[in-house]
Amino acid sequence: MAEEIINASQYSPPEESNIAPIVPRSTRKKGGWTAIAFILGNESFEKLASVSLISNMTTYLRTKYNMGGVFLVNVVSIWSGCSNITPLAGAFLADAHLGRFLTLLFGSLASFLGMGMVTLTAGVDELRPPNCQGLATCSDPQKWQLAFLFAGLGFMAIGSGGIRACNIAFGADQFDTNTEKGRSQLKSFFNWWYFSFTIALIIALTVVIYIQTNISWFIGFLIPTCCLALSIMIFLIGRNTYIRLKPQGCVFIDMAKVINAACRKRHVRIVPSGNSLYEPVPKETAENQISVLRHTDRFKCLDKAAVVVDSSTELNAEGVAKDSWRLCNVEQVERLKCVVGIIPVWVAGITCFITMEQMNTFGVLQVIQSDTRVGNFNIPPGWMGLASMIALAIWIFIYECVYVPNASKISKKEARLSLQIRVKIGIFMSILCLAVAAFVEIRRRDLALKEGTFISPLGIAIFLPQFILSGLTEAFAAVSVMEFLNNQVPETMRSVAGAIFFLSLSIASYLNTLIVNIVEMLSGLHGRKPWLGGHDLNQNKLERFYILIAGLGVLNFIYFHFYASRYILSYEESKRRQTVLETRIDHVDLPEKKS
Repeated sequence: MAEEIINASQYSPPEESNIAPIVPRSTRKKGGWTAIAFILGNESFEKLASVSLISNMTTYLRTKYNMGGVFLVNVVSIWSGCSNITPLAGAFLADAHLGRFLTLLFGSLASFLGMGMVTLTAGVDELRPPNCQGLATCSDPQKWQLAFLFAGLGFMAIGSGGIRACNIAFGADQFDTNTEKGRSQLKSFFNWWYFSFTIALIIALTVVIYIQTNISWFIGFLIPTCCLALSIMIFLIGRNTYIRLKPQGCVFIDMAKVINAACRKRHVRIVPSGNSLYEPVPKETAENQISVLRHTDRFKCLDKAAVVVDSSTELNAEGVAKDSWRLCNVEQVERLKCVVGIIPVWVAGITCFITMEQMNTFGVLQVIQSDTRVGNFNIPPGWMGLASMIALAIWIFIYECVYVPNASKISKKEARLSLQIRVKIGIFMSILCLAVAAFVEIRRRDLALKEGTFISPLGIAIFLPQFILSGLTEAFAAVSVMEFLNNQVPETMRSVAGAIFFLSLSIASYLNTLIVNIVEMLSGLHGRKPWLGGHDLNQNKLERFYILIAGLGVLNFIYFHFYASRYILSYEESKRRQTVLETRIDHVDLPEKKS
């Protein structure tokens, strides 16, 4: 079919700055670091609650539900994946209906219900199978017992959908990014967001996980449940200090409309002259100020969704589109472009997160089958995750409090490591983490087989490097990807950015489950002993699995270096592409219209 050619102007700014006039905001009486104090307090206790369960869930299922091998990894990975995919639904509710404040509140309540159910499994013996008496007499849990457990984990996953989609975005809402001060504060917020709750976790988990492992699982689960209740109270106490953005409509539906309209007009060729793209004039009201995105030249194929082919059939008498599924405005197109532009970097982060998954599952299983004694004290396997958190917290403290201030003083300007460099370091750390873990596993298994024991005589200290490297992977890669996503979309789409970030964690969990099952199946063909499976790691070849994942990390580094890194833009470049005028609940003074 011959292409239909029409004239549509590609936007050409009159000045190099490409910045549209900004509607001035009034003096901000809410938000800022005052609101952030309540948000970080809420976040710290919420993370204390959730990670207290997550960090020790592998040990709990292994010792109290008699799970082992691939089934245990599947349960943990699928639960982690569900917890990270529900933020998509949370972002939809926040942006289209409830707003971020209510979505966070309802998500916290759902998590509280789920934690209460999991706590009951630890306190009521009938909800668990009998304790395992040696490897040969481990009873499997009954279906109804698993159903109750999975229901509790399910409510926690639902709650995480509201919390994870909005916590970062709601915190970022408290800063005015139209000012230099606000942009500077926002840069530090992402690191301090990680730092604050990490410090709380380091202090608390040393106690909570020890109680779970050595004193009482019920008390150990009851403590984080109470912490979540305290988190909800702190969040509500600060409710009058928050800046709350009104729901702006469902971004996902707008994206679907743009894709549909662009596909319908795929044969239209855009010529940079003549009529302009469909860009209705926004109505300014004090009650509802609009978000405006400038037209850009990237991903030009999507511009076809905003091309007016026939104004008589596509527009009504007021110049408004008759069918939004056939004709979209520039604002809708540019929002989709923002999401498309972050996908390459988002993909690069997934492999790094697969590495972190290994330490939460197989890494803990390695420690369980090793000598955890230090003198007369038994270190809980779940404590190894503290090494990751301590490494992350130390790096962020050094970076924010030592490197940035001193480097900025020397260079006479703000000096920060670029996102490209930080992501590359994170990918390298993920590769090194798995290489070290493979070496340690060979040593652990060889000593166990030599001694003929289930527990290897290898000391627990040798596992520290791999968990430290996992924490540094998160400090460099995860923080950088989160920062990139939140700063490449307009403020009204930050819930979407948060959901996309956690979606990458979800995909990493599902991919990990898929890879584990494929490796078990393929390595066990023709009667061979599979690399993975069973309750005893001494009979497996876990180091080969680690090396396989490290190989994926090498491919990921090559992909990011030669392709994905070009999509990372600085904050200044991002602001040159777009100007966002946000809806605020607090009072906004609009300029008077000239007659």
